[in-house]
Formats: sequence, structure tokens, C-alpha cells
Amino acid sequence: MKNPSELPIRPRAGAATTALVYAGVRHRGDFATVSDPVGTLILAHGAGAGQRSTFMIDFADALSELGLDVVTFNFPYIEQRRKIPDRAPVLEACYRDVIAAIRNELESARRLLCIGGKSMGGRIASQVAAADAALPVAGLVLLGYPLHPPGRPLERRDKHLPAIARPMLFVQGARDAFGTPDELTPIVLALQPRPTLHVVPQGDHSFKLSRKDPSAQAAVYTAIQRAIVAWVRGLAP
Repeated sequence: MKNPSELPIRPRAGAATTALVYAGVRHRGDFATVSDPVGTLILAHGAGAGQRSTFMIDFADALSELGLDVVTFNFPYIEQRRKIPDRAPVLEACYRDVIAAIRNELESARRLLCIGGKSMGGRIASQVAAADAALPVAGLVLLGYPLHPPGRPLERRDKHLPAIARPMLFVQGARDAFGTPDELTPIVLALQPRPTLHVVPQGDHSFKLSRKDPSAQAAVYTAIQRAIVAWVRGLAP
């Protein structure tokens, strides 16, 4: 596991935060050439845990090993050790500040930038993208998109999705209480460009299997991570 570098984020308004930058591994290609990271992926955390949670660290580390520059960050309420998430405008403003800082800092982000996150983090990324068609974001990676609160399928969070108008990758567990792949499918089919839906068989909201099998669980995570990198690479010019 690598040690990410810290990047202070100085917001235009509100509380400061610190991003963690996981530098993508340079891979040797054909004819002994060395390829730089294909681009940058910013991943925001879910509502219940910050960027130093096991899930966020493991995914950021693995994706960087596969050749992406990966950036994580804390929303203000996590940075201030509060449990209740800030309101959407605060979360969205923080995400926009991170995008601006990362594009200024990382060359790969100026070549190809994708945003997204786990659960709530992905939803906020989608709202930021939907609100600004000029935002220099090539695509979105949504890990366990929270289509609705558990047990309340009518409280949908999809009205803004058509306004994104960019490629999207939904990674959704078959047992996700926040929205199953079956619930997402008709929404995905109605969007342009058509998003990619990567289904995790037997996976829950965090892609965990119903049975405890460390090797099988590791294989599931590896398959997701490889699918993400392949999808991002497909966006490259």
C-alpha cells in the first residue's frame, strides 16, 4: 500500500479540507515506452465514513496501481468530526473546489478527468455535473448509487441524471438496499449517452457478498477495480 500525498484544498467559501492524491503507476507498454497515468479519478466518500475508511483507501490504492491518478477528499462535516452530513449546497461547493484544485495540480486531470464516489459521494458528484454542462469532466464513476433510501423506493434521486449528458459508469450490487440493478435499468436505458451498468452479483451496497469468503470478496473487488480502469481508459482520446 502506497502513501498518498496530501493536497490542502482552500475553498472560495466555507471550511478547508485536505485531499489525498494516489499517484498512478506508470506502466511499460509496447516498444519499451512508458505510459503516464491515463487520467485522474476523483472519488468522494459515502455519508458514514471519510476518505480514510478501509473501502476508500483500498479502492484508491488499487486503482492507482492500475494506472489512474486517484484523488479522495473529506467533505467539511467529516473534516470537522461531525456525524451529520452538510446540506447539498455545501457538499457540492466543496466538490467543485476540489475539482478546480486538482485540475490546477495534476497534468493528468487536465488531459482526462472523471469524478464520482461511493454512495452519497457519487450522488453529489452527479449533482455537480448536472448543474454545469461546461464543467471539464469526461465521465462519472458511481459506486453504489443511492437511488432511494432503504425501504422507501418512491423517494427517488434520479431527476437530475438526464442533465449530466456525459458517460456514466454505475457499479451496483444485486442486493443493494439503496437501489438494485433492476430498479436502475429503466433509468439507465432512458439516458443519453447510454450509461454502463456493472452489476455485482450477490453484492450489497458496498459490494460485500452475503457469505464470508475472503478470497471471493477480494476477487469481486478486483473485478470492479479493473472494470473501472478499463471504462476510464475507454474515454481517453
